[in-house]
Amino acid sequence: MGTTADLAQGKIRTLEELEPAIREEKNAGKRVIHCHGVFDLLHVGHIKHLQASRDLGDILVVTITPDRYVNKGPHRPAFTERLRAEALAALSTVDYVAVNAWPSAVETIKLLRPHVFVKGFVRDGGQRDHTDAIEAEEEAIRSVGGQLMLTDEETFSATNLINRNFDVFLPDAKAFLERFRQHHTAEEMTGRLQEIREMKVLAIGETIIDEYVFCEVMGKANKDPILAGRFLHSEKYGGGILAIANHLAPFCDHVGLLSVLGEVDSQIDFITTKLDGNVHAHFVRKPESPTIVKRRFLQDYMSIKLFEMYVMQNEQMSPSEEAVFCQKLKDLLPRYDVVVVADYGHGLFTERTIDLLAERARFLAVNAQTNAGNRGFNFISRYPRADYISIDEPEARLETRNQKADIKDLILSISKKTSCKRLLVTRGKHGVCCYEEGQGFSEVPAFAVKVVDRLGAGDAVLAMTAPCAALGLPMDVVGFIGNVAGAEACGILGNKSGIDRASFFRHITSLLK
Repeated sequence: MGTTADLAQGKIRTLEELEPAIREEKNAGKRVIHCHGVFDLLHVGHIKHLQASRDLGDILVVTITPDRYVNKGPHRPAFTERLRAEALAALSTVDYVAVNAWPSAVETIKLLRPHVFVKGFVRDGGQRDHTDAIEAEEEAIRSVGGQLMLTDEETFSATNLINRNFDVFLPDAKAFLERFRQHHTAEEMTGRLQEIREMKVLAIGETIIDEYVFCEVMGKANKDPILAGRFLHSEKYGGGILAIANHLAPFCDHVGLLSVLGEVDSQIDFITTKLDGNVHAHFVRKPESPTIVKRRFLQDYMSIKLFEMYVMQNEQMSPSEEAVFCQKLKDLLPRYDVVVVADYGHGLFTERTIDLLAERARFLAVNAQTNAGNRGFNFISRYPRADYISIDEPEARLETRNQKADIKDLILSISKKTSCKRLLVTRGKHGVCCYEEGQGFSEVPAFAVKVVDRLGAGDAVLAMTAPCAALGLPMDVVGFIGNVAGAEACGILGNKSGIDRASFFRHITSLLK
């Protein structure tokens, strides 16, 4: 006779193994019940839900969301898919357990064809997970002749238990969240984000193609002091202002884009495929120049960056090119409530274009970035007016020529120099420091605990906080939203995708439970 552990292990199947097993149970006249979820930190609420589900039939099969699709912020899941499966299999009410292959249960329902698919009742009447998954799952179970049923057992929050009893955050982040929850709820945060949907936002900046070349590092070359690698594959993403527009598109119904492309190798076909369908793009062509490509070479294992190369002409626009771009600005600026400028310092923003933005933008949000192509030459003080500034700490220190001063003193100096009343400075692992004239400073610690790639995190922060600042939200709330955006972006390789709306809302809900 096998041990309890052996019996539990025997319940865990792959989907390929599970499908014929369930078919056999149905052929034997058994009524099959299917539950699906994350089940991160199994608790009494889950047990009651599973017991109630088991009472509806003869066989209870539970599928769990795989680690890669758990959309509750980068600090989740707290337990791996294998441990979550083992915990469920140890319950006597559960007959089979499998790790799902897809983000939702829709495909699994169609594969297993259960008699009943069971979900827990949402008592507050709110949206279950900020997606339409429940409707899709109901449609799937009906398509296979089954029915959806809801259990109404006492509910508990695994997220609440994890946030308060597990060390998933550093102490400063945990203390901040405890204080922040006393004044703000997830419903309030997501509700305020809903308000930016009606805003018309124009994103202006250089188009950049981020190319990632993955290699296998072979070692030092035989005759030269260089690192040799073997090419494996490459991927291209829409970076620069394309990424900012894509971040904005799920949250704002009206997103415009104004950028410049090279006439030489414009890559317009690729760019068109990478832009969200909600983005209305306007491009000006730069003669005798390529569209900017930033090519990064990475070790394939763990995606460690080795070297990068810029393909671009780094000169400012000629007077004729500038005239065309300024005319586009004059046409577009009156149509938009918020203008988000990402100045990557590669020649697009001349003194004339900056003055035009300062004079005519209704609400002007600006980032002036420091990178290898402009270090020491692209300062935020080039802008005589900005309603909101978002830069990183190295950029703030370069602007003030001060390596040692307290970050708050630097922010006050920049605020005075630019006449900007609202600023946010990102500080990497130290989070963000926010300032609003008359209200003072707010510091929000970092929430990212799983970093895939930091590239593009600052752009995500700018994109998500600019309309929030325009809405007039308190700067501690703006900083909180910015840190969530940064954490979400750190979980994406390069600019492979924009911030997902449902994932963003789930992340906020997870943090504030």
